[in-house]
Amino acid sequence: MTALSSETRAIDAAAAEQLHDLLIQGGTLYDGSGGPPYVGDLAISGARIAYVGPPRRLKARRLIDARDKAVSPGFINMMSQAHEALLFDGRAVSDLCQGVTTEVTGEGVSMGPLTDEMARRDEERQGALKYPIVWRTLGEYLENVGSGGISPNIASFVGAATIRDYVLGEGDVQPDAVQLERMRELVRRAMREGALGVSAALIYVPGAYATTEELQTLAGEAARHGGIYIAHMRSEGDQILEALDETIAIARASGAAAEIYHLKLAGKSNWEKLDALIAKVEAARAEGLRITADMYPYTAGATGLNASMPLWVQSGGLESWIERLRDPVVRERVMAEMLNPPAGFESALAQAGPEGTRLLAFKSPGLKAFEGRTLAELAALRGESPEATAISLVIEDGSRVGVAYSVMSEANLRRQIALPWTSFCSDEAAVAADPASLQRWHHPRAFGAFARILGRYVRDEGLIPLEEAIRKLSALPARNLSLKHRGMLKVDYFADVVVFDPKKIQDFATFEHPQQLARGVEYVLVNGGFALDEGMATGKPTGRIIRGPGWKS
Repeated sequence: MTALSSETRAIDAAAAEQLHDLLIQGGTLYDGSGGPPYVGDLAISGARIAYVGPPRRLKARRLIDARDKAVSPGFINMMSQAHEALLFDGRAVSDLCQGVTTEVTGEGVSMGPLTDEMARRDEERQGALKYPIVWRTLGEYLENVGSGGISPNIASFVGAATIRDYVLGEGDVQPDAVQLERMRELVRRAMREGALGVSAALIYVPGAYATTEELQTLAGEAARHGGIYIAHMRSEGDQILEALDETIAIARASGAAAEIYHLKLAGKSNWEKLDALIAKVEAARAEGLRITADMYPYTAGATGLNASMPLWVQSGGLESWIERLRDPVVRERVMAEMLNPPAGFESALAQAGPEGTRLLAFKSPGLKAFEGRTLAELAALRGESPEATAISLVIEDGSRVGVAYSVMSEANLRRQIALPWTSFCSDEAAVAADPASLQRWHHPRAFGAFARILGRYVRDEGLIPLEEAIRKLSALPARNLSLKHRGMLKVDYFADVVVFDPKKIQDFATFEHPQQLARGVEYVLVNGGFALDEGMATGKPTGRIIRGPGWKS
């Protein structure tokens, strides 16, 4: 047995004398490192972990008997869409019931910075969730959502598309030197307000109009403040290897670490490219670049019908897009390109097919009856082609229309889960399972992504050991994001802690019945407070704003 250091003995002695707030006793401790678990105790005082290690005679105001349970760091949702839902219901029950303690938001677009015109326009575009946009900067948004009392922690990237929109609008235009410097200044300001880095979503307008050089400039500014570059790459299908080359080039030129959002290979003809993709990432990592990825454990992604229509028709934003679609000549061209995409455009409808395109979210009450049905079914019901139906739905709903596309391979998904540099995400809102909070049909990943990893792929299929899965859910994303004192069970780390039953943890959400909470998580502590207690959400405001390394208070 290794002798304890004098510092460790002093910590143990202090912990033994103190009356702690909580003692989690006799659980199997997974510290987040990926190392072997062991049976021990964990004590919490205030917001921090006061003791973690072998069983000790400790005193606490409350005791949890965790025998036969796993005790782990809280899980970090690397790509959350919780930014709006938390304004309405701060409990984030769908994620809490899976052990998520931190929501990372801001995929390509962020809740700031905003001009007055952007705020007015975005209010007009709101769907079922309607709220006044009273903030203008990303920092002000974070303060606003935090002041409402939230159960999970929240952090955000600043969106490259939001920066571009602020300076250039939503059109297909390029910045001059003065405008590009203004964009850099906005990134600099957002980093000082706590952004984790700069994010890009390069299949959507206006983000798709950014050049590699523009993205390098913005990523470089984020890197100067300790932030990273994270991207929904320009292609996830036919040009995915070229898109990965761009991401690596941006990391190399900017000095920023880079993360790939929701890693996938879309379209059957692209599934065989996974070997080449892995080789490129690992070669870049061997070169010394920090390249990582996140993913969700489903073969269907979810986005909008905009992912099936060419970029040129969407230039200028939602209203301009819809107005163009009303023109019969434009409609004919768009329909043709949706089925037979020209070079440089990848249609999600062409990849998934109408039967693999499921309608998830409408803004109009008159269309909500079609949520959960496939585009093929609705097209047959209307007696028109699937592409014509898609165009009509965008016009009728006045939105991009939320849809799920079945485009990925289960075999690839299993391989990606086992990659040492992938972490996990939901790419969904964090909502509560009650009528007031369920504003739309959801992809089942909203209720099941993390439980599905731990139940199906770890316990049932044994793809990776539980300790490795927990590392990929906690310490790995915390390190990638430079989150201090989070992501591990260590003394003086923030007490984001999950107690779950590894034999029972399971997802139940399906496309037919998506609003089914996961089971098996019994306790979730966020900053030392009970967000989930005996499987029930407490509603307590345990969450905090987590700010990036460039934050200046």
